[in-house]
Amino acid sequence: MTSLILATSDLASYRLRQAGRADIVVGLRPRFVWGQMPSSAELTRLLAPRSASHADFDTHWLDFASARWLGSIGNDVGLVELCEHCEDIELWADPQPNDQLVLFWLLDVLRPHRHIVSKLSLVQTDVEIARYRGESSAKWRLPALTVADDRLELASRAWNAYRAPTPEPCFDLLMQDLSAIPRLRAALIALLEELPGCDTGLGATELRMLDLVSEGETRPRNLSSELHRERGVFDLEEAELVLDRLAYCQTPVISGFPAEMEGPGDAKARQERLLHSRLSTTDFGEEVLEHRLDFSQYDPIHRWWGGTELTNDRLWRWDTESRALIAP
Repeated sequence: MTSLILATSDLASYRLRQAGRADIVVGLRPRFVWGQMPSSAELTRLLAPRSASHADFDTHWLDFASARWLGSIGNDVGLVELCEHCEDIELWADPQPNDQLVLFWLLDVLRPHRHIVSKLSLVQTDVEIARYRGESSAKWRLPALTVADDRLELASRAWNAYRAPTPEPCFDLLMQDLSAIPRLRAALIALLEELPGCDTGLGATELRMLDLVSEGETRPRNLSSELHRERGVFDLEEAELVLDRLAYCQTPVISGFPAEMEGPGDAKARQERLLHSRLSTTDFGEEVLEHRLDFSQYDPIHRWWGGTELTNDRLWRWDTESRALIAP
């Protein structure tokens, strides 16, 4: 009997493979918390059996999976085909928002395949799996939850809500019973907190980053690591891009980087900048931090939150104190 673990991140799959938790362990790599959402066609192609449409690297879900990890099955199969080769399938999900989004996506994809759902279970961790060595996670005894219709239906609703053109469907979910997916409510709140704040125009990670610099954390790499540990919404690379957004803008809230950003292909210069720069808040940054000025009134905003395109003219906001969504 072949056992399969589908993990909601590549790093988690590495640790679970170390632990020998299943015959086959595969991690999913999409990052849904940053940038524009992939189209339905792109997501379908990603999980399909390998074909001519996967000529470019990182367009097939198993491009980063060694063929030896999958044995005779190989790494050209699609998600459904791999699941059909296995008799026992577990979905292991970290609590971080992106991992929860990957979980919703996978459950939504597998929902029509009843013969796969019948051998599927959900293992929801309370901690980030990648933080623990394989010998540690090998000893974990976590409950495997049956993937019943209520979980499938809720996962599909959450997935479609996040991809909607406004945050309203996600906010509306908070008024409903979400107990079928234990970490859904916390993930939704963490994501909604990343919308521009009602007073500052900054999301929770941006505002906390500004706060840490004001408190004396001057090293960019330390800052990104701390934000990843505290908030868990963005990975280290994404946190560095958040920092760039605050420093390289019309009216910066953070200073200390070179006057001009390096070119997109200059990895060495970027590494030097992130290792050796020392940061501080600008006067404007202190005013924003004290909720006296609004970042969006001085700087252009254009970013994505799920399926919602945020601009200065179409700025959905989040009121953290009252947990209320504010329409443009």
